[in-house]
Amino acid sequence: EENIAICVEYFKRMAPMKIWLEMEIGITGGEEDGVNNEDVDPEKLYTSPEQVYSVYEALSPIGNMFSIAAAFGNVHGVYKPGNVSLQPARLMTHQEFTKEKISATEDKPIFLVMHGGSGSTDDEIATAVKAGVVKMNVDTDTQWAYWDGTRKFIAENSDYLQGQIGNPKGPDAPNKKFYDPRVWIRKAEESMGERCGVSMEKLGSKGTFPPKKPESGTTPIYNFKPIAHNPLKDAVEGVSKMVASAMGK
Repeated sequence: EENIAICVEYFKRMAPMKIWLEMEIGITGGEEDGVNNEDVDPEKLYTSPEQVYSVYEALSPIGNMFSIAAAFGNVHGVYKPGNVSLQPARLMTHQEFTKEKISATEDKPIFLVMHGGSGSTDDEIATAVKAGVVKMNVDTDTQWAYWDGTRKFIAENSDYLQGQIGNPKGPDAPNKKFYDPRVWIRKAEESMGERCGVSMEKLGSKGTFPPKKPESGTTPIYNFKPIAHNPLKDAVEGVSKMVASAMGK
């Protein structure tokens, strides 16, 4: 009740600004950000249809820009197969319950979110998406992908990362282009980007929204158009202002 009440107050302020609210109802197992739920009662890892509806009932009168992260055995982190009982089929039960309560025409009236998606099987993800999941958190998998990009770079270039100078090419050969953070961080970013692409394929969102390049001089999202400038004129005016300021005018 406290969780819902707090979200209601936030959503009243967020809805007029068209800011999306995501609410987690239930408990996600494992450990994250210092909160340890590794020893929680397993039954508490599954949100009931009644709990999900109570969130919908409280937030829907305010606006429709909200999603519900209902627990269905989700666990933060990655564990050996069999150690986690993920039951995404339960999500459709939530949809059916709410549909009946509000006499909805659509089969999936709720926007659902899948927390603790790292390590999930393709079938589990597909089942969740079919049940109305519109977002999946894969923090642990992307963390590993980021590190893996760094790890591979270090393994492939170990001889060039032992000192600022000296490598197989010679004792005086510099190594800056190898230990420069912009180089190995880029490899980490590329690796994580590839992993995000894998998730997009698993979620079925790849190619759904092709990127559109805005026309030069426009930013459609904010309806803002930069003021046209004459570079030469701007430079002359700038110098004139600096001279006037130096002369105390």
